[in-house]
Amino acid sequence: HLPGLSSGNPNSSLPRFDQAALQAARFSEIALGALANNQIALALELSNATVLCLRECTDEPADPACLYDVARAYFLHGMFRSYRGDMVRYFKYRRVCLTHLARLDGVVGVEALLAAVSFHDSWAYMIHNASEASLPDIDDAIPPLPAPQQQQGGGGTGTDVVAKYGTATNPSYVAANPLNQMWIQGPPPVFINNEAPALSRSLDALACAIRSCCDQANARFEGMARELMSQNGGGGVPCDNDNDGGGGCGALSATGSAVLANEDELCSRNMVLSAFTLLQQHEAAAIVPGGGGQGTVSKNHGHHLVVSAMDAFLEGGDEEEAGGFTDSQIQGLLSVCNTVVEHPLLLYQAGPTYHMIANAAVLLCHLLNGMHAQRGAGGEPPGEMEAALFDEVLDTYLSVRKLLSIHRRKLPVQLRCHGIPRPNLAALGGGGEPGAPFIDLGETLMCGSRGCQGFVLMACSPCVAAERARAAAQKQEVAAQQEALANGIDAGLEDVSEFDKELFDLGQEFDIDDDALLSVLSQIVAT
Repeated sequence: HLPGLSSGNPNSSLPRFDQAALQAARFSEIALGALANNQIALALELSNATVLCLRECTDEPADPACLYDVARAYFLHGMFRSYRGDMVRYFKYRRVCLTHLARLDGVVGVEALLAAVSFHDSWAYMIHNASEASLPDIDDAIPPLPAPQQQQGGGGTGTDVVAKYGTATNPSYVAANPLNQMWIQGPPPVFINNEAPALSRSLDALACAIRSCCDQANARFEGMARELMSQNGGGGVPCDNDNDGGGGCGALSATGSAVLANEDELCSRNMVLSAFTLLQQHEAAAIVPGGGGQGTVSKNHGHHLVVSAMDAFLEGGDEEEAGGFTDSQIQGLLSVCNTVVEHPLLLYQAGPTYHMIANAAVLLCHLLNGMHAQRGAGGEPPGEMEAALFDEVLDTYLSVRKLLSIHRRKLPVQLRCHGIPRPNLAALGGGGEPGAPFIDLGETLMCGSRGCQGFVLMACSPCVAAERARAAAQKQEVAAQQEALANGIDAGLEDVSEFDKELFDLGQEFDIDDDALLSVLSQIVAT
């Protein structure tokens, strides 16, 4: 029963197909909430309800006023599938969402949806290491949108944006742009639209910064691979990063080309600064009346967390400080981790938020190791301030590590970020091997994303880093195979609990409805 959508409500006078559109949008939201609350059976039921409502919408087009809700429902349902590790259906539903976005020029809220797609795309871009060669081929199932005939200014920005960035900002052009059919790349379309809402522009700026950082990480790993091959006497350089759909090894991605052409505006550091400024503008405009004649601002905890994390990641370190971190970096990392300790559901926030939190925890490991190395032979700290800071960082690390470990176990293997090791608490009293790190990052179960691996390997030589990255990829493949067996996908359900069997059967049953909907959508999009 949903308020406003039951048969006993005045809204029941709406046409059946419009009711289905509104119900799909609502069900898709609640399904994500149930998933975040670990109510898996309920989440699957709600996800299937979304599919059934969307299937009804295909029988007859909903009213144009409901088109935005339909587009949002397809995207949210695609997000749900991605959280379940089903990236094929994510990309399919995302493209269906684009077909609706292409018809939403001038509709209120479309920039927010487009920015949300861009931000979640940055996560897909990261976990696939910006390689289009690693993406599923969905063109036969859901054909790409026809390329736009000509660039339009859109969004009130006129031809200046087209001349400067080589792209328009109106949703119909962005959705049909061939570069954006699998993930949004190139110049950030919402950010460069000066008439888009500040919060949407801020989110799109962060998405662009994340893509740019992924490109830089890929370039570093390709350099390490070359060095390793040369030292081993190899005759060639392995390269599996075809990040621009055919550019080959070392080629610039569409985002990299845009950043290079407009470095002052689009470099990662400046994009994060712009995102923070836009977030402040949004919050200043969103002040609501408070008690005593004063205003209070709604807290965008998740948005602030991403800004703080990116700011700390991109800030240059200080070799004279403990662990090579500046005071502002330390405060930023502590802020990120403390925020998620206070609001654990942020681990389910769209985009690469979970990965950012895991990488912030890894940087706390490096900080703790650096501070521990400055202790005396008996484990005593060099001063009271250093001791207080060490205790605070350690408490924060232990708390956030616990949350990350619990969250990691719930995720499919391909979506997991680092498995971070425990600290050697015996070393605090002078125990342990002399010279051994307080936290041995060599025991880290590394994420498959190169961008994330760089945080773990920042203190390693290029050759060691390349070898460990290769070993991490092999471990992830083995873990994925083991998970498939444990889930009964390849070896039956004999060793699975009764409850897991029910969930597995439920998921299989609902996959049939998903496939039926996608089959209908394929025919509609093709025609």
